[in-house]
Amino acid sequence: MENNVSNSLSLVTNVSSCPTTVNDETKLLEENANNVSFVNQGAIAWNEMRRAWVGDRSKKPHRAPREPTISWCATYEDLLSTNRPFPQPIPVSEMVDFLVDIWQEEGLYD
Repeated sequence: MENNVSNSLSLVTNVSSCPTTVNDETKLLEENANNVSFVNQGAIAWNEMRRAWVGDRSKKPHRAPREPTISWCATYEDLLSTNRPFPQPIPVSEMVDFLVDIWQEEGLYD
């Protein structure tokens, strides 16, 4: 019973502080806008963490595009016929292009 009384009292207090007209609401919004400026602390923290992780990209030299790792005449069987590691890592984008080309030739990819 005490909870109901305290809840109803807080509701009456909250309702009495609500604006009753559009002008009152506008005044209340203007007062709040003048008193509080929103600062997105989460976005600031995210950008700082990203900058620490990625580093300053303007200081890093841009790499020239390198020659493809997979030969243009390589086949799917050429790549899978050996269990030796490749002499250098194959970029994902290059492997995807290679697989899409093979699948298109075989009619597996539209």
